[in-house]
Amino acid sequence: MLILQPLTEETITLGIQELVSRDNDLAKVIQTYGYPPNWIREKGFIGLIRIILGQQVSVASASAIFNKLELLVNPLTPENFITFEDSQLQTAGLSRQKLAYTRALAAAIASKQLDLDQLELGDEATLRAELTKIKGIGNWTVDTYLMMSLQRPDAFPASDLGVILAYQQLKDLPIRPTPSQLEVIAQKWRPWRALATRILWHYYLSKATKAKSI
Repeated sequence: MLILQPLTEETITLGIQELVSRDNDLAKVIQTYGYPPNWIREKGFIGLIRIILGQQVSVASASAIFNKLELLVNPLTPENFITFEDSQLQTAGLSRQKLAYTRALAAAIASKQLDLDQLELGDEATLRAELTKIKGIGNWTVDTYLMMSLQRPDAFPASDLGVILAYQQLKDLPIRPTPSQLEVIAQKWRPWRALATRILWHYYLSKATKAKSI
């Protein structure tokens, strides 16, 4: 399987140019709001922790919890993380569910069951299969990790609510597309689906910011 190289400033420009030539609505987003930010997360344990904390909560809430956790568990490594009691970690704001997920991840890495550096070098199917063995890591977390931490150009979080709502608004659809429908729709954006996602997020967030300022 061909492994595409991580996004660079040059390939981001190239990919967006291709996307706007294929989709007039994505072109309008770029014309109206400019290029999207290249949202980035760290690789490895810290990146996955941040993404897990971001499951089904706002970006602000997830960031606040992560900042408290980083102050508490210093350095924030898997080996150090598993030495803390649940009650200590909960003071950083982790729910019981998120605590179970992050502890499972830390234990898998610390025990050498999971080697994120090695997985990064392989194909995405293997990485997905290994990561989803860990409690609390599903396809959304894997897709987001591929897209934001590993900067893979064609990663696509089809179940992401922000992407779904943005596409519905952009195309003026009466109902939300399902993740399965969005997977089919997104085929026209390959091999730049991660960039299409960034454009959709940019559109959704820019519209929300504009609405608040009115």
